[in-house]
Amino acid sequence: MSLLQIYLRVLALLAPERWLATALAAANVALAAVFLLEPWLFGRLVDALATPRPSDAWRYIAWWTGVGFFGVAANVLVALYSDRLAHRRRLAAVVDFFEHALALPLGFHDRQHTGRLLRTLHTGSSNLFHLWLAFFRSHLSTLIALLVMVPLSLRVNGKLALLMMVLMGAFTLFNTIVVRRTGQAQRSVERLNQEISERAGDVFGNVMVVQSFARVLTEVAALRALTAQVLTAQYPVLRGWAWVAVANRAASTLTVVALFVLGVQLHGRGEISVGAIVSFVGFALMMIGRMEQLAAFISELFFQAPSLANFFEVLDTRGHLPELPDATALRNVRGAVAFEGVTFGYEAAHPVLHELSFSVEPGSMVAVVGPTGAGKTTALSLLYRAYDPGGGRITIDGIDIRSVTLDSLRAHIAVVFQNPGLLYRSIADNLRIGKPDASAAELQAAALAAEAHHFVVGKPEGYAALVAEDGKSLSGGERQRLSIARAMLKDAPILILDEATSALDNTTEARVQRALRTLVQGRTTFVIAHRLSTVRAADTILVLKDGRLIERGRYQQLVRLGGVFAELDAQGRFSADATDDEGATTGAPSLDDFA
Repeated sequence: MSLLQIYLRVLALLAPERWLATALAAANVALAAVFLLEPWLFGRLVDALATPRPSDAWRYIAWWTGVGFFGVAANVLVALYSDRLAHRRRLAAVVDFFEHALALPLGFHDRQHTGRLLRTLHTGSSNLFHLWLAFFRSHLSTLIALLVMVPLSLRVNGKLALLMMVLMGAFTLFNTIVVRRTGQAQRSVERLNQEISERAGDVFGNVMVVQSFARVLTEVAALRALTAQVLTAQYPVLRGWAWVAVANRAASTLTVVALFVLGVQLHGRGEISVGAIVSFVGFALMMIGRMEQLAAFISELFFQAPSLANFFEVLDTRGHLPELPDATALRNVRGAVAFEGVTFGYEAAHPVLHELSFSVEPGSMVAVVGPTGAGKTTALSLLYRAYDPGGGRITIDGIDIRSVTLDSLRAHIAVVFQNPGLLYRSIADNLRIGKPDASAAELQAAALAAEAHHFVVGKPEGYAALVAEDGKSLSGGERQRLSIARAMLKDAPILILDEATSALDNTTEARVQRALRTLVQGRTTFVIAHRLSTVRAADTILVLKDGRLIERGRYQQLVRLGGVFAELDAQGRFSADATDDEGATTGAPSLDDFA
């Protein structure tokens, strides 16, 4: 995007408050008129004082006073309301960006770093604020004054006007050259700044790893190296803009001197009055000031353009999960699920799933097993439309999930992830993600069912206790039990357990399994299984390999079949035992009760 395109895009974001923006624009027109009238009135006053009737000067003084007060009133309007408008629109832009980015599919976030997104949000919204404020405080009045000044100066004296036009041309030429020569370098600077944000975000998010591996000095050195690269790329840009500032000032000084020289010559020949010379010099000085403001604005926009372009790039990113115009809400879900010839790949040329077809009865429990990389998690993520399949379709109760609204679809599916995904909020707030309006009694009931209540009330703040980022203040079992309680609060008819206990020790897993027993009752449940007890209890076992469904049946059927499942079972890929809270061995924890 060019600087002009970016600037027009920034102004277009003022549309929701177009009436106030229009009023402020009108006030800027008034200010531009004041700027132009003052040098003209000054010149007329000088001419009046040089005539035999200096009393006419009082008339111009009165006009000048009236124009001055009018300008003050317009300036008060601009100063008072432009700040408020800019602040409101900046916060609105933050919310719009947040809402849009949050709704983008996981494929987008897989390619983005959190540090980069946060920098784009904060830097972009801040630059929007400053541009809006500058537009109403100086840019618009400057542009109007410059556009009107050329024909006005030509009317007063064409020869002097020519010098002013030469100055304007010099300003335009200098700034254009610098923008073209340094544009790519400034984009590189912004990319390096984003790398700094990414690296710092990575380190802050993994402080334990960095410290335990004694990588503090190494990471600091790497960040210093990045900052050195930023300065190496930034200095030539700063040098170019420093030279253009010097050239602009030199052109301004030479123009004023040339105006006086030419004005004296023209006055000597009787072609111009002293007042007209004074007016012209006033025009020139005002134009120089405005041109310098314009040059500063162009310089500012130049440095802000890369971050603004990144901001708009995110806003322009369209999700790959569009809702149909006639999409309806999914209601009264029983839980019958069917995959019909589903094919999917994160990259079109490399499919992860191939012609996947199966159906599940409402309320049944399905274990999904297979070697690492078989596509188990990917297949189940398609059910709640984390992605859309490249071919085939998925139905719930016979309804294609792409024909219903995303919110209603996901409202009927609860997921317990391997990584619980807890937010930096209180325990209560984390649980209410499952049900925002849940009462304190409902929170406690869900926590009791998930065997989480006892450790929650053991904390000094109880349910108001703050959970550290990514749940680091809790043990693995505590995080997982809160995740289960959250799913219980959602009370969805379809449940997905994505290796919810694979990272837990046996003692902790026994507790979590008891919580899961309560959760799965009466729901259509998909479990990515690694426990023998889970596999034995399942109504149906789906065996995936290389993205294909190669076997399907109950445990004994698949063992007798002697295929891939029997081989995995013989290799001990399904752990048979777990321990209870006291460490005693149990052959089949609670999941055997699921059947």
